[in-house]
Amino acid sequence: MAHQWQGVIAEYIDRLPFAESDPVVTLREGGTPLVYSRALSEQTGAEVYVKVEGMNPTGSFKDRGMTTAISKVLQTDDKIVACASTGNTSASAAAYAVAAGLECAVILPAGKIAAGKLAQAIMHGAKLVAVDGNFDDCLNIVRELTESYPVALVNSVNPYRLQGQKTASFEIVDELGDAPDIHILPVGNAGNISAYWMGYMEYAGKTTPASIDDSATRLEARATKVPQMWGFQAWNAAPLVLGHPIEAPETLATAIRIGNPASWDYAIDARDTSGGFIDRVTDEEILEAQSLLAAQTGVFVEPASAASIAGLLKTSAAGKVPEGAKIVCTVTGNGLKDTATALAPKGELSFDPIAPTIDAAVAALNL
Repeated sequence: MAHQWQGVIAEYIDRLPFAESDPVVTLREGGTPLVYSRALSEQTGAEVYVKVEGMNPTGSFKDRGMTTAISKVLQTDDKIVACASTGNTSASAAAYAVAAGLECAVILPAGKIAAGKLAQAIMHGAKLVAVDGNFDDCLNIVRELTESYPVALVNSVNPYRLQGQKTASFEIVDELGDAPDIHILPVGNAGNISAYWMGYMEYAGKTTPASIDDSATRLEARATKVPQMWGFQAWNAAPLVLGHPIEAPETLATAIRIGNPASWDYAIDARDTSGGFIDRVTDEEILEAQSLLAAQTGVFVEPASAASIAGLLKTSAAGKVPEGAKIVCTVTGNGLKDTATALAPKGELSFDPIAPTIDAAVAALNL
């Protein structure tokens, strides 16, 4: 019988800070597709794969960290979890809170959330509080709230979030047989690039500053190397590129519209230790990459996800992608989360109905 995926804690419990007897909250997250992209490979001269994290239960990579964070909450007396969110975290936190029998509070920047993500949090029954400010203002509120009240913080500053997110690196190595040469990610709050680096390092038998214990490194190494970590931020939301926080970050890629990343130091360590870099791409480059990935590879992602693809294409155009390199690009969220942004460049959608006949269909299709 084929193996039925059990969720990231069950699949990698020997490399996570959990015991067999611990309570686990899972929606069978992880096990997402690693898709070879012929189009991107031909365009860049590399061997390019896309890690499709939009196939997680709530449609984004956030589920990997939420299963570990919420499962740890069940070991405490807290009955409410809280998060600041630009959308995906709220959807994931709300869904996993429901599965755990907990309440969920979401502090979000007013008018800055894609409708698809907001709908998810609402349908899962989260308590939403809109703030006249940006994500960083919301995170400050959540930090203070969870320090003063019996509420658990489940943003990526919670170290167990990164523990779950690192499992994507394990999956990639398990499928490819070793780490890729280069791994490319969108960077917003910088938790994901930090977690992937931690995962690659632990699979190679090493530790990072983000590791909360060394249990994973005491196991047999599964990777013989670690990749260069390349990260890409949105042009007007690129604090790591500019070297200082941004008070009013702006980008249509709402998931990475963050001016002061919580995992700043970890991301810089991943960049520097791996010999990689962090750069920025414009909103126009993001939308072009989103369209190209959908039209030529068959993967529809939300705008922030396409920052990794835009970064690959930008770096390739500059002649800086090594010939034949094995590259993995993480695309973090499903395109159905923000269809309005994806369709906006296409103009108003209108259709002229044809007669209900095969001849009319043939004529319309120019066959």
